[in-house]
Amino acid sequence: MNLIIGLVIIAIGAFCQSSSYVPINKIKAWSWESYWIVQGVFAWLLFPLLGALLAVPSGESLFALFASNPKASLLTILFGMLWGVGGLTFGLSMRYLGVALGQSIALGTCSALGAILGPVFTGHAHDLTSSVIIGVVVTLIGIAIIGVAGAMKAAALPEEERKKAVKDFNFGKGIAVALLAGFMSACFNIGLSFGEPLTWEQTPDIFKSLPATLLVTFGGFLTNAVYCFYQNSKNKTWGDYKQKALWRHNLLFCALAGLLWYSQFFGLSLGKGFLRDYPTLITFSWCILMALNVTFSNVWGIILKEWKGADRKTVIVLLIGLAVLIFSTFLPQLI
Repeated sequence: MNLIIGLVIIAIGAFCQSSSYVPINKIKAWSWESYWIVQGVFAWLLFPLLGALLAVPSGESLFALFASNPKASLLTILFGMLWGVGGLTFGLSMRYLGVALGQSIALGTCSALGAILGPVFTGHAHDLTSSVIIGVVVTLIGIAIIGVAGAMKAAALPEEERKKAVKDFNFGKGIAVALLAGFMSACFNIGLSFGEPLTWEQTPDIFKSLPATLLVTFGGFLTNAVYCFYQNSKNKTWGDYKQKALWRHNLLFCALAGLLWYSQFFGLSLGKGFLRDYPTLITFSWCILMALNVTFSNVWGIILKEWKGADRKTVIVLLIGLAVLIFSTFLPQLI
């Protein structure tokens, strides 16, 4: 029963993350760099801090925890900063490819590299059992199939129709950016791996990874803040923050986007707490989250009509890819 509960919780978090870009579309008049950093305050600082506080036993403090293990804390923040680069390019991948295909390619790369490099970098390569490796491979196959469906769609649609679905559609540029985004985004799980010692023994299992999550997202916030404020200066968009009439509206949707985005890692921590009796799935949990993110992002892609105009053969290929991804989340436990 715990197995099902754990997977369902991770799936709910993945659905929330895949939905986080919907409220962003409701933000009015602000430039990308302005709304991106404002939603980041919620996604990478406020909600992760509130989550991390759930892990703090009575009489303890987060600051004391981080100060007691400076090496793990600094490495966790460092890989968070590298992940922040992936977060920046992640947004561009969806700009050029759309929500469905952009998230599929970026998260696919992130999924495989994150699942493998986390244990390797922290000296736990022995956790990469054959069932985990097979699960990663099958996940990549599912994502590759979805990528094929995206390429088929791009080849079949006339330029005018592509622009209607995704305004700045550019398949070649989008693929390159998505691969870079995926590679750098994998640093999130590497950071979590380095942050494993940052917890207390008495902390419930469902909350144990939340302090490390806070440090990773804090590192990502630093990277994004530098870039966004640079863009504010370059594009002369500091005035966005002075539009008092828009603050209530835009702040609401930035907060909602941030909450939905953070839910994936809150759900990952809770889900892993229910999977303690399944060590293979604990190692594979990052891949499960990313696979479900891809699945739900393509559901949103269908809802947002990004696949509108695709022929029957393309839709069948897409559905096959989604089915393989869903199957991959259970595969390591079946082997």
